[in-house]
Amino acid sequence: MINVLKSGFHSIIQDFGRMGYQEFGVPYSGVMDRKAASFANALLGNDEETAVLEMTMTGGFFQFYTKTYIAISGADMSPMLNNQPIQINKLIAVNSNDILSFGKLNTGFRSYLAVLGGFKTESVLGSKSMYQNITKRFKVLKNDDLFYDEASILTDLKHASVRFDTSYLNSKYLEVFKGPEFDLLSDNQKTKLLSHSFTISKNNNRMAYQLDEAVQNDLKPIITSAVLPGTVQLTPSGNLIILMRDCQTTGGYPRIFHLKENSINVLAQKYTGQSIEFKLQ
Repeated sequence: MINVLKSGFHSIIQDFGRMGYQEFGVPYSGVMDRKAASFANALLGNDEETAVLEMTMTGGFFQFYTKTYIAISGADMSPMLNNQPIQINKLIAVNSNDILSFGKLNTGFRSYLAVLGGFKTESVLGSKSMYQNITKRFKVLKNDDLFYDEASILTDLKHASVRFDTSYLNSKYLEVFKGPEFDLLSDNQKTKLLSHSFTISKNNNRMAYQLDEAVQNDLKPIITSAVLPGTVQLTPSGNLIILMRDCQTTGGYPRIFHLKENSINVLAQKYTGQSIEFKLQ
């Protein structure tokens, strides 16, 4: 069991989300950065979809009451075990009463803590992903207890090194496909979209990222149609909205692009004021 001594800015249990319930208006949810979460789970021998703790911008302080292995991937938030720095992207043994803490954010925006066997939290509609009005808890709070299976042996550590390519954490390029309404854009609009940088606004969260710069837009709204994580919408005001894991299931703005899966991972590690560029595939 882990006791949450300090939760951090926004910490939340996530797996790969809920599939098959979108017709009822239930979002997919799931980890924002699947690459990082999958790698942390792989280091532990977990299935890639195993539930992990996603921490945004700042991490927390956690006391372990039973032995286990952990792995941390994604953003580097200066993790420490019992006040001693530990590496990310590496298998770590944790003993009873150890305290894991996080400090300065060095790279990225979201960090993932995986434990051996995954977190044993509430499962709703086939997923442990926390979401308000779906699960009883929609984020991790101070004094919460997070359960996992105790590891009986902590001496059999593997020493093989596995390289994790972190270059995507600093990439500004979002690879995209044409959206259903892309061909309704003018040549000038297409040129603007594909040759300029855009800045992430202060309005960014698990539901969507809005961009500061506007594109002149005279397209008419569309009949409400299906959208997915990665859909890029063009609003009547010319602002761009990139839908993320907790996005709604339908929308009425023209869908001009759709992000490749790896580009969702890239964007998930960005924060206010950073720039991105679209690259059409």
